[in-house]
Amino acid sequence: MRRFFPFVVIVIILACIVSLFVIPSSAAHSYGPPASSLDPLQVVQYSAKLVWYDGLLTRPLDVRAPEQSFSVRQNESVGSIGNRLVAAGLIEDASAFHDYLVYSGLDTSIQAGDYQLSPAMSIVELARAMQDATPLDVTFVILPGWRMEEIAASLPTSGLDITPDEFLALTASHPGGYDFFDSSASSEGFLYPDTYILPRTTTSGQLLDALLRNFALHLTDDLSEGFARQGLTVYQAVTLASIVQREAVHEEEQPTIASVFFNRLNSGMKLDSDPTVQYALGYNTLQQTWWTNPLRAADLQFASPYNTYLNPNLPPGPIASPSLSALRAVAFPAQTAYYYFRAKCDGSGLHNFAETLEEHINNGCE
Repeated sequence: MRRFFPFVVIVIILACIVSLFVIPSSAAHSYGPPASSLDPLQVVQYSAKLVWYDGLLTRPLDVRAPEQSFSVRQNESVGSIGNRLVAAGLIEDASAFHDYLVYSGLDTSIQAGDYQLSPAMSIVELARAMQDATPLDVTFVILPGWRMEEIAASLPTSGLDITPDEFLALTASHPGGYDFFDSSASSEGFLYPDTYILPRTTTSGQLLDALLRNFALHLTDDLSEGFARQGLTVYQAVTLASIVQREAVHEEEQPTIASVFFNRLNSGMKLDSDPTVQYALGYNTLQQTWWTNPLRAADLQFASPYNTYLNPNLPPGPIASPSLSALRAVAFPAQTAYYYFRAKCDGSGLHNFAETLEEHINNGCE
C-alpha cells in the first residue's frame, strides 16, 4: 500500500501537467489561442471541451446544403443563438457552438444583423461569419433639393465604394439613351430623389444609371403633357421645378409658388429667386453649406447666368433634384394672380403671397 501511494501521486501530477499544458496546447493548435479574458482554470476547462468535441467544430453538417437567411437579434445571448442555429438545421450541437465562442472570445463580438449562412459551414466558420453583419445591399438616400455635390458628399458614408470625385466627374455630362437632356447639360436635376437599395458592388456608372432610370420611370405621359401645356420642354420644366423645390419649405405651397414664377415669366419679369443665386455662389466655407443663407445685397449682383436677379427667363439648367411633387407643381400649377411671395414672420416656413409690389412690401417683417 505504501508503494502504491507514490505511484498514485505521480499519476495525478502527470494528469495535472497534461491538463495544464498538453490539452491547452492541443486546443490552441487547432482553434487558435484562448481569449485573454479567461483565467488559467477556464483555459483548461474550455480547451478540454474543444478537444473533446474534435471534428464537431470543424465538420460541416451538410456540405451540399444551400444558404439560408439567419438573423441575430440585438443583445441576443449566445445560448439563444446556438439553439436557433440547431433548430434551423445549421449546426448539430448548441453547446459546442457556445464553448467555441467563449474559448475564442468571439462570444462578446457577435454582431446583430442579417446573415446568409449554410449547413455547409462549420461551427468555427459560422461563429466567425457572425462577427460581421455588413449587409450585401446598402440603402442610399437622395433628398429632394440636393444638388449634385450634396449627393456626392453622402457617398463616403453610404457603404458604396464610389468616391465623390468619381461621381461628380461622371455626372458632369449626361449619358446617352435619355432624350430629356439638353445637348450640353450635366445630370443636375435628374438624379431622382428617392431611397435606393443597391448592391455594395454598385459602380458609379450603375449608380448614375439607376438614378436617371428612376427619373424616367416617374416622367409619365400626363406629366410630360402638363409641361407641354405650360410651354416648357422637360428640361425647362425640371429647371423650374428645382427652383420651386428650393423655395418651398412646405409641399402644399409648391403649386402656388410655381404659379408666381409662371406669372413672372409670362409678364416678362425676372424670376428674382434666391436659390438661383445660392447655386451660383457655390460652397460657403464659413457656413459649410452649398446654400448660403442669408444672402447679402452684394450676393444678388454675383455675375452668373444662373443669377435670376440679373438675367431674365429661366437659368441655363436645374439647380437641384426636384421631388415628384415639385415636378407636378410645374406641370399643374395653381391659377393665381400672385407675382410675389415672402416668408411669414412666424418661423413656420410658410409664405405670404401678394399680387402687387406694395402688398409684398407690407408683408415684410418689422
